[in-house]
Amino acid sequence: MRLASDVRRMVMSDWRDTTRLDYERKGFAGRSGYGRSPLLLVVDFIVGFTDPSSPLGSDFGRELRATAQLQEQCRRAAVPIVYTTIAYAPDLHDGGLFVKKVPSLAVLKRGSPLTEIDARLRPVAGERTIEKKYASAFFGTDLDAYLRSLGVDTVIMTGCTTSGCIRASAIDSLQYGYHTVVVREAVGDRAAGPHEANLFDIDAKYADVVSLADASAYLHTFSAANDFAAAARDSFHRWWQRSAG
Repeated sequence: MRLASDVRRMVMSDWRDTTRLDYERKGFAGRSGYGRSPLLLVVDFIVGFTDPSSPLGSDFGRELRATAQLQEQCRRAAVPIVYTTIAYAPDLHDGGLFVKKVPSLAVLKRGSPLTEIDARLRPVAGERTIEKKYASAFFGTDLDAYLRSLGVDTVIMTGCTTSGCIRASAIDSLQYGYHTVVVREAVGDRAAGPHEANLFDIDAKYADVVSLADASAYLHTFSAANDFAAAARDSFHRWWQRSAG
């Protein structure tokens, strides 16, 4: 006898496969691919969302581990990383109707530990954290200007929630002209239904939803090149020191 959860997974899989075929026949779900200059965008993996005791929180342990893997690869390859947080003034005047629509956002006041990046992904020197007020990492921030100043053409996205800030950020990333990649294992939501439905829709219209292995393989090309350059520099310095001596 099948468990109800197994039946739900089968129904969801059948719906996804059938709908995917229909979308592809109608010209959706093309591939925009990767560019040549990536950045890792970690969206809202802050304590307020990653601590299950928070009214906004859920258990994103698996997604945090996947993000940490990409974080390590980016650091090794000198690929830039940007984090986002949500933080409001004490009187919430900068939260607009978003705070009215989602009253639990009121816990994210500036200076609260809930607005800090989860310690499992603690930023290091040179990695930037951008404060936002709404769902998209681009809306009302200087993220686009910052990416252009770095020459970035590809945004690799992790974080939460899939149906909220990931979706909104992916749409804006596309609209600003970036190759947009969402890593399936590194994004999460409070419930499976919204998570899966939004991953499907994001992949059909706005970004490439890829596996962790696929994103890692792409980033590995940059770490390999960086390792080669570092080895060449070390070899030159050793030669120079021998010649100078």
